[in-house]
Amino acid sequence: MAEMWGWDSFCQKVKEAGYDGIEGVPPATRESRELMFAAVHKYGLRFAVTCGCFEPGDYTQQSVGYKALLEDMVQLKPDFINCQTGRDHYSFEQNKVILDIADAISRDSGIPIYHETHRSRFNFAAHITKDYLEKIPELSLTLDISHWCNVHESMLEDQQDAVSLALSRTTHIHARVGHHEGPQVNDPAAPEWKDILGQHLRWWDEVVAQRIAQGQTQLSITPEFGPPSYMPTLPYTCQPLADQWQVNLFMFKLLKARYSQ
Repeated sequence: MAEMWGWDSFCQKVKEAGYDGIEGVPPATRESRELMFAAVHKYGLRFAVTCGCFEPGDYTQQSVGYKALLEDMVQLKPDFINCQTGRDHYSFEQNKVILDIADAISRDSGIPIYHETHRSRFNFAAHITKDYLEKIPELSLTLDISHWCNVHESMLEDQQDAVSLALSRTTHIHARVGHHEGPQVNDPAAPEWKDILGQHLRWWDEVVAQRIAQGQTQLSITPEFGPPSYMPTLPYTCQPLADQWQVNLFMFKLLKARYSQ
C-alpha cells in the first residue's frame, strides 16, 4: 500500500485510522528509506521490520544471505524484526544454525528478532515447531497461525499441545484468519467465517491472557490481510473479492476494542 500511495500519504492514513505503527519490508534504496523514516517520524508512528531470505539456493547460500539481510535490517533500528526463517526441507541442525545467526545478531544489536510461523519456513507446521520450541528455550515466535490451519487442513483440534506451547512462546501476532483450504479468508467480517474467526480470537485471547499473567502491559499485533494473491480474486479479471485496507481496518477495530484495558 505504501508503494501505491507514497510513504507520507500512507503513514498519514495509518495515523488517522488510529494505528500505533507500521510493520513491513523496508525499501531497498537509501532514498526510499529516508522517505519512509521521514513519514514515520512525522506522524509519530512505531516501526517494525518484516524480512526473510527468499533467494533460491542451498543451505549455505541461504545462511549467508540471511546473515547479511539481518545485519542490514538492524541498522534501521526498528522496535523489533519479524523474520521468516529457514526452510521447511532443511534439517533441524541446518535450521538451528540459521536461528543461531539471528540470536547472535539480536543479542549484539539489542533488537528483538521473532520468527514467524509461516509455510515453507522451519516452523511451517505445528508439530514441527513444537520440536524446535522444546529444544530451543529462547526461541520466540510471531504467531501467524493462519498458515498452520492451511497446512494441517484443520483448526488444529488434534494438536492442542503443540498449539499451547506455541501460544506460550508468542511475542508478536499477525492477525490474519486462515481456514482449512487457505491462509486467508476473503473477509473475516462475513458471517460464513464466524466460527473460524472465533477460533482465531480464542487463540489470541490466550496469548493476551498469558502476557497479562506474566505482568506484561503491551503486546504488538499486526492485522495482516494481504493483497492478491493472498486475497482471493475473481477469475479472468483478478479483481480482489474484498478491500484490503477495509479488511485490515475491521480487524484493527475488533482487536483494539477487545484488548484495550
